[in-house]
Amino acid sequence: MYASHFGFRELPFCLTPDTQFYHDSKWHREAGFILDICIEQGEGFIKIVGEVGTGKTMLCRRLLRNLPENFIPVFIPNPYLTPEGLLHAIAHELGLLVDNNNSHIVLKAVEEELVQLAILGHKVILIVDEAQSMPAQTLEALRLVTNLETEKMKLLQVVLFGQPELDVILKQPALRQLLQRMTFSYQLQALDFSATQEYIAHRLQCAGYNGSTIFEPKAVQAIFHASGGVARIINVLAHKSLMCAFGKRVKEVNMSFVLAAIDDTEGLTRPKTFSIWSFRRAAAVVTLAVPALALMNNFLPAVSS
Repeated sequence: MYASHFGFRELPFCLTPDTQFYHDSKWHREAGFILDICIEQGEGFIKIVGEVGTGKTMLCRRLLRNLPENFIPVFIPNPYLTPEGLLHAIAHELGLLVDNNNSHIVLKAVEEELVQLAILGHKVILIVDEAQSMPAQTLEALRLVTNLETEKMKLLQVVLFGQPELDVILKQPALRQLLQRMTFSYQLQALDFSATQEYIAHRLQCAGYNGSTIFEPKAVQAIFHASGGVARIINVLAHKSLMCAFGKRVKEVNMSFVLAAIDDTEGLTRPKTFSIWSFRRAAAVVTLAVPALALMNNFLPAVSS
């Protein structure tokens, strides 16, 4: 593709949440700090909420990568499960072979394993990504699982990553006990313009680039306004813009390439500021073309009526 053209070691704006490209923005730094402190202190429930594409899964992967050695992660990436399915998923992640559909028996096996792990000095943390997809009954079952505790400590910590819909679900009266268990909650925000600049530069550097600036300032402005600072959309637009530059065999991304990327991306429209710019540019071309057309008409034969 365009990697060798620009001198990249790998493509810098892939959508896969690769922790090698993790960018410690203000929001992610604060969320990461809260996670680290809460986990160290053994807090029961932690919730991280953010809009689609703001980097929740990347933060989740960062957490999994940086867990202390004495922690055992139970990772649930696809939580659309029945209460029974959740218990079996937890048992499976703990390495238990429970060939029984009786929820009580499965829960008892999980509890015994958690107790043994605690005796050995291990802490178990359940991490759920896309938690807004978890049915309400399953969320209530999750609360019951976290009732497992000794006199001194919880046997299972829980971190939920989800979209804002998760907050709406948790406000249901039937889930008020679970909501009360949320010790800490944090909401990720989109990047501002300065952070967007840093984000693009960071990903280029992580991809092995160390040359002069690739994205012109106005190109970065267009990416920021069109994406709203959402990291996933920034990746899409930056990737397509680089493809446009590669197609033209140039090594700098200007605003016209970004506008082409915006036009090619469903659900996005050109920001008004840049639409006006494009209109004025087109109007200037027309203005220059009018005298030329008039001059051509002087040489054309008259057409009789």
